[in-house]
Amino acid sequence: MRLEPKPQPSLAETLFYPLGAIVATFAVAALLVLAAGASPFSVFALVAKGAAGSQFALLETLTRATPLIFTGLAVAVAFRARLWNIGAEAQLYIGAVVTIVLGTGALPLPAPILLPVIMLAVMAAGALLLLGPAVLKTSFGVDEVVTTLLLNFIVLLFVSMLLEGVLKDPMGLGWPQSKRVIADAQLPRLITGKRLHFGFVIAIAAAVVTWVIMKKTALGYEMRAVGHNPDAARFAGIPVNRVLMKTALLSGGLAALAGFSEVAGLKGNLTLDLSPGFGYTGIVVAMLALLNPLGVVAAAIFVAGIFVGADAMSRSAGVPSYIAEVMVATALLTMVTAIMLTRYRIRWR
Repeated sequence: MRLEPKPQPSLAETLFYPLGAIVATFAVAALLVLAAGASPFSVFALVAKGAAGSQFALLETLTRATPLIFTGLAVAVAFRARLWNIGAEAQLYIGAVVTIVLGTGALPLPAPILLPVIMLAVMAAGALLLLGPAVLKTSFGVDEVVTTLLLNFIVLLFVSMLLEGVLKDPMGLGWPQSKRVIADAQLPRLITGKRLHFGFVIAIAAAVVTWVIMKKTALGYEMRAVGHNPDAARFAGIPVNRVLMKTALLSGGLAALAGFSEVAGLKGNLTLDLSPGFGYTGIVVAMLALLNPLGVVAAAIFVAGIFVGADAMSRSAGVPSYIAEVMVATALLTMVTAIMLTRYRIRWR
């Protein structure tokens, strides 16, 4: 068996294989539900109801989707240029740290000015964090998968040190948590009394801006060219290393905004369990969206709905909520296979 690149995938193939990946994901989940002694149809209905069956459920899904949109965009941008950013989790946490440092009263600015300043600082911190692995890749050929993955653990240990030291809240009864951000540094709620905050609007705007950059600008064209074939791009006069640097800055900045939105919009302070793996789940979101920035929004809402709905379903049907983790992991594997089948043809000898 060997793989042959397809000259141009048809529209039917482009749509059929990703849809087939989603169907395969639900098929695997159905088998696991049957093994747990429940009906797949009733379980999936409960998941859908728990994710969007009421205003509360829908708003919770959108709240959960907000950081996934940011991390999904970060991964989609980087992967499009073949910069394998596996460190969105680290960039998320560094963004949260900057939000706490600047948002607990260090900058005596009014809210209309303070929030944009914090956002810019957060994006700069995330961009610089990913710039290091990008420099190692372009200058010394160091695999960025390894460096970005290790950064996740390094940054998490760094955050733990801060929460036990300079950032520890003296009124926190000994718990490793930071002070709460001041009122002027908090993102407003979109609906009074609900958890959905203005970070969701920022995430949608970021997706639109990222799509414009990817599709309508010279930088976006260069990123796609480098992603398709870096040698050909270099031969055509595109500065490949410079494009990778710009890609790293954009990707790291987007991922860091996830930490900003979680702290300033939802949690109010920083703890070690701020993210249940939003950075890693962003990889699944980006792959489900086929690296399309606008598709990332839909994919993030879909994945968030699975997690939120699975929690509600577990209480009603008695099926473990870990089924959501299995579905997300299966979706990643099947979508990678779908992308391969879209781009390559299998030949049998």
